[in-house]
Amino acid sequence: MTQGNSYPPASFEAKLCRPEQLAERLATLARPLVFTNGCFDILHRGHVTYLAQARALGASLVVALNTDASVRRQGKGDDRPINPLSHRAAVMAALESVSLVTWFDADTPHELILSARPDVLVKGGDWAVERIVGSSEVLAWGGSVHSIPFLFQTSTTQTLERIRAASR
Repeated sequence: MTQGNSYPPASFEAKLCRPEQLAERLATLARPLVFTNGCFDILHRGHVTYLAQARALGASLVVALNTDASVRRQGKGDDRPINPLSHRAAVMAALESVSLVTWFDADTPHELILSARPDVLVKGGDWAVERIVGSSEVLAWGGSVHSIPFLFQTSTTQTLERIRAASR
């Protein structure tokens, strides 16, 4: 029996990609390449269903996560994100549908989208296609943009509200 930290790293950790290494790592992924982004703070059924549907639109799925500072600037609450970026990225990378996980500190993933040049750009159903950051560029280079309707009415914000109400 091995003790301590002598176990090999989890295989999904190979899917984690620092933003500055994105171009190099993208070259190894099968096309068409699908790109999406978000906070994905407390992963739920709506998230994993959406990600599986996004992956079905191409051969590889890249997920770009907001950094903790970027999440805080979105005004989701003083205690958000609940889970730090390192935890959110690891959980995301462990999903079968996800090929690569990176992150961005800006308010939008616009620069990452331009450097990734995805064939397919995807957001959840609360985003109109014309409002999706990077949509005009992806369409201009011949890609497609999708707003995937929600199948499950779940949200991290609602989950946190239920937890807080129960603890009062």
